[in-house]
Amino acid sequence: MLKESLWSRNFILLILSNLFLFLALEMLLPTLPIFAKDKGGTDTEVGLIIGLFTFSAVFLRLFVGVASDKFGKKGLLIAGVAICLIGTASYLAAATIAVMLALRIVHGVGFGISTTLYGTVASDIIPASRRGEGLGIFGTGNAVAISIGPFLGIWLMESFGFPTMFIVGAVILALAGILTAFVKSDSSVPGDSAARRITAEPMPWWHRFIEPKALMPSLLGLLMGLSFGGILSFITLFGKETGVQNIGYFFLVVALSEFLIRFVSGRIFDTKGRFWVLFPSAVLCIIGCILLYFTDTTAMLMVSGVFYGAGLGAMFPALQAWVIDRVEPHRRGVATATFYNAFDLGIGFGAIVLGFVVAWTNYATMYLTSSVFFIAFLVIYSIYEQRLKQGRWNETESPRKQAV
Repeated sequence: MLKESLWSRNFILLILSNLFLFLALEMLLPTLPIFAKDKGGTDTEVGLIIGLFTFSAVFLRLFVGVASDKFGKKGLLIAGVAICLIGTASYLAAATIAVMLALRIVHGVGFGISTTLYGTVASDIIPASRRGEGLGIFGTGNAVAISIGPFLGIWLMESFGFPTMFIVGAVILALAGILTAFVKSDSSVPGDSAARRITAEPMPWWHRFIEPKALMPSLLGLLMGLSFGGILSFITLFGKETGVQNIGYFFLVVALSEFLIRFVSGRIFDTKGRFWVLFPSAVLCIIGCILLYFTDTTAMLMVSGVFYGAGLGAMFPALQAWVIDRVEPHRRGVATATFYNAFDLGIGFGAIVLGFVVAWTNYATMYLTSSVFFIAFLVIYSIYEQRLKQGRWNETESPRKQAV
């Protein structure tokens, strides 16, 4: 039996445009706090600049599913990219911290719209039989952006200054918008209209903003984010505490590991089922956290990055594919928003919770503690699959995804 085609023109355009969206964002992660400090910002204000972006994105995602029904996915996606472009370019005119805070809210709105709809549109065009593989490959743009974005941003900042860096970021987002405009996408997908008629009965008001069928994979995504928040927030300070040099190589190794594992894990998801991706990926992340606890050399840091990156790179698209498999086509926008919000909230609260652990102990112990989130992941997921297998719970999706 021949596989359905994956590498369509639309798929390639979406991969590239999603890559450019995240590249422009990653350029700002290590440089925007420095820009804020230059404007006289305090540590608290720098924290607000980071936090407001996340929470505005989370809030907006609650309405993306409803808005895409009214305005269409493609049009709203292009609008989201345009808002990101305006937010990025406008940092040039940010003379005060108050203006920066306002711009971060605007930027977060655009990012919330864009990230939700890129994943939704991609899931619409990827053949269902290759969804795990397709979403894994689609997400490689994120991994590439994480690996080169921070270095590109720092290089532009140090070599040419902040104005040039913001202009380059805006140009990259303009390219993302142009590529997205060339994607041929209907406002509906096969079976969309019929599904809407079948499910036209009244539903609780909160179903318009949260997809109940996405709650289990989203809970697991929340646990993943709780650990990842600590990795993102404290790895540089961890390097200073332990005396490990070249801490930035950790992100390069994580990104490369994420990139490579997706070409394997996606096929396993499609052929053997989600269990054979999610369970091993959580174990890999636990190993990565434990290795970080013992890390005292650059070589060991990179080995931990291989395990953590492989686990994260396999886990994220598998959970995303599971979300899409569980819902009707017209609910994919709301379901994707539910999942991304859980993951981003995990990152935000993970940084806070693990920050308290650091205050009580040290950074190494904090990374060991972060493995507890993946242990909880394994326990909750194992109980879920066991009860599903016993028929105590029901799940509407293809049996191949339930295989254990």
